[in-house]
Amino acid sequence: MWVSLAWRLFRHEARRGELTIILVAIILSVAAVLSLSMFSARLQSALTEKSAQFMAADRGLSSSKPVDAEWITKAESDGLKHAQQRAMRSMVFANDKMVLADVRAVNQNYPLKGKVKFSNQPFELAQETDQLPASGEIWIDSRLFQVLGVKIGDKLEIGDALLTISKVVADIPDRGFSVFGNDHLVLMRLVDLESTHIAGPGSRVGYRYFFTGDESALNDYYDWLEPQLNRELQRWYSVADDDSAIGRSVRRAERYFLLASLLAIVLASVSIAVAAQRYSQRHFDPVAIMKTLGASRALVQKIYLLQIFLITLTGIILGVLFGYLIQQGVILAIAEQVPVNLDSWYWRPVLVAVFTGFVCAVLFSLYPLLKLFSVPPLRVLRRDMGANISARFIQFVAAGTAILLLMWAYSGDIKISLILFGCGILLVLLLLFVTMGLIRLGRKLGQGSIGAWQLAWARIRRRAMDNSVQLISFSITLLLLLVVLVMRNDMVSQWRDQLPEGTPNYFMANITQQQLPEVKQHFADLKVKTGDLYPMIRGRLSVIDGESVRTAVSKEDDEGQNEGRAGLGREAALTWIEQVQEGNKIVAGQWFGQQTDDVKEVSVEEKIAERLDIQLGDMLTFNIGGQILEAKVTSLREVNWQSMKPNFYFIFQPEAMRDFAATYITSFHLGDERKSDLTRLMAPFSSVSLFDVDARINQLRDIVDQVSLAVEFILVLVLCAGSLVLIAQVQASMDERLQELAILRTLGAKGSLIRFSVIFEFVIIGVVAGAMAALANELTLYLLQSQIFDMEFTLHWQFWILAPLVGALVVGILGAISCWRLLSLNTSQLLRNMV
Repeated sequence: MWVSLAWRLFRHEARRGELTIILVAIILSVAAVLSLSMFSARLQSALTEKSAQFMAADRGLSSSKPVDAEWITKAESDGLKHAQQRAMRSMVFANDKMVLADVRAVNQNYPLKGKVKFSNQPFELAQETDQLPASGEIWIDSRLFQVLGVKIGDKLEIGDALLTISKVVADIPDRGFSVFGNDHLVLMRLVDLESTHIAGPGSRVGYRYFFTGDESALNDYYDWLEPQLNRELQRWYSVADDDSAIGRSVRRAERYFLLASLLAIVLASVSIAVAAQRYSQRHFDPVAIMKTLGASRALVQKIYLLQIFLITLTGIILGVLFGYLIQQGVILAIAEQVPVNLDSWYWRPVLVAVFTGFVCAVLFSLYPLLKLFSVPPLRVLRRDMGANISARFIQFVAAGTAILLLMWAYSGDIKISLILFGCGILLVLLLLFVTMGLIRLGRKLGQGSIGAWQLAWARIRRRAMDNSVQLISFSITLLLLLVVLVMRNDMVSQWRDQLPEGTPNYFMANITQQQLPEVKQHFADLKVKTGDLYPMIRGRLSVIDGESVRTAVSKEDDEGQNEGRAGLGREAALTWIEQVQEGNKIVAGQWFGQQTDDVKEVSVEEKIAERLDIQLGDMLTFNIGGQILEAKVTSLREVNWQSMKPNFYFIFQPEAMRDFAATYITSFHLGDERKSDLTRLMAPFSSVSLFDVDARINQLRDIVDQVSLAVEFILVLVLCAGSLVLIAQVQASMDERLQELAILRTLGAKGSLIRFSVIFEFVIIGVVAGAMAALANELTLYLLQSQIFDMEFTLHWQFWILAPLVGALVVGILGAISCWRLLSLNTSQLLRNMV
């Protein structure tokens, strides 16, 4: 019987439009979460796929020794594609000249992702290819042609083999961004490596294995492989482990997508809470009538619980449909700029959206339903009587639990969830105090002659509790929109600053002291501007504060030198300068002062100091070509590794390096139209090494542009969701406003007075909400940028002014539009609508 009654009531209210508000709120919440989550998942997949091209595969395994053949067999049996590479430094010879080169020997499957770039002549524009050097052939970079004086078709001697130069290699996918340790590139086939005998005993060879396949298969393979890995010799890595500028940009974008989706969940929760409150209030009279006619409390509970279930189910179905259509439309709109796979499908966003709809509908409807169930039958005679329940803490506990549970379940990151939740709670507490202040202010300003402002303040005082809920809702919504907007602006700005126009795309190294004047003059004559010149030598950190560190450099050294404190495990680029390098910031200690004793000073990058447990005051010992140098750590530096400039772990006081002969490194920018000038630029300097990072910069710019565009659409989606929440909040107060307007009109109040008083009321609430949102925004951004996004925080003072103004404008306009129909009704129409 009660099921039939609940179904009839559901159909009746659906026809009358009574379910519209809460139904739209659930649809909005589910659609917002699904569209943002699905869009973010597809976009992250596209960006990961793009970024995988910089490591030539989805996953990689690096090792200092050959791995067990069983590992490769297992990968094949799991359905993974694989490729192999051997990397080493070796001398190459031609025309009685020799040069140290970065030799890469690859098999026929390389690369699994990305493309090798080549040209037919040195310093020509590069083009992508699926080809590799044939057996017996070798590809070398443009600078090697110039240094060795060779041309296409000449022979190059490498070890005991003589190979034919067939093409110019411009770039390979996994070469990396570092200009330190990147020698002239040589690409050859793995089958020819044995004949060179350069990978024999005593040589330092890097064994690299690349894998692609389904994500689940890759994870299963790693689960099998992990227990067998020797952490000292082998490392499994992916795009997520990439610490290059590209890896950091992609990880930051993924965190932003996660943040936006979390905020969508909060917005969805707020909208459902508002709608559930209004739904409960609108059903006080029907429940009172049912109880008067003999309905028990249990029967009322069954009827309305089934009502909520039907509304929730309908809202979830429609929300999933609309959410899918929204994200599909966005993806189609940006398909040309961002290569998103439309055929891919992700179930997790759908499950999260459905879970969000159910949890929000249940927990945010709990208190309103308890109020509804407690409505006394006497309300039929006395409309002023409400529910018999007053424990609002139940609502706050249920709402807070729901939001935190959803954020944590969705993100899996308790840190970011607690930051957002904590800042939201702080904002709510501040707003409660502000509301009390507004009530006191309303008592004073609402007295005296009746004008629009006085009437607005009087209404704020009279509807104190409802206005506090509205104020909290508006403020949280504006806060979330501000966080998304400002984070987007800061991220895109930092990405753009990372690669401004004229970013150096070529680096020169191994410039001697004697060549400096000639290099400067030669480049000035050809109107090419060089960057700062940094002196550089290579040295190995051997002792930290009297304790030896591990310094293994080859396979034979592994056993004997693998004991002791953790070290770099390789040589580091060392430099010395007078002033703090641009893009560096002292975070502990002091920069070099006047040397008053024989103690030499060194500044250390903070992250390498943390990794090696280096403290201020520690004495570091370096082995530089057999010479020993000791220096005291006097400062720690924060380094902007995203800048396309030379950066160093260790910077010495100039006086400390007086006895060491250094070479110099610098950079310059050359546009595509001047590529042909490279030959003339570098011709006089046969010993100078040239590193071309132009292809890397262009690829990074592509990813930054795609991520920036995606962030724009994420922002639009969140703004739309926030706007709908604001509208829902305004609509929630329409019933009570209808009664107020009817009374004021009956007492003879002019239409202009009522109209302006309503607008002023919303303007006051909007100003306060905007101001509080701006304050909470700074705290939220500080925690997010410093703890989650690894960004430098700056105060956004402009939003302290803009947020109250925008809050007043937006909330005022929305309030006026939402109330416009009521304001246009005459007294008789208002009274009829109240019946």
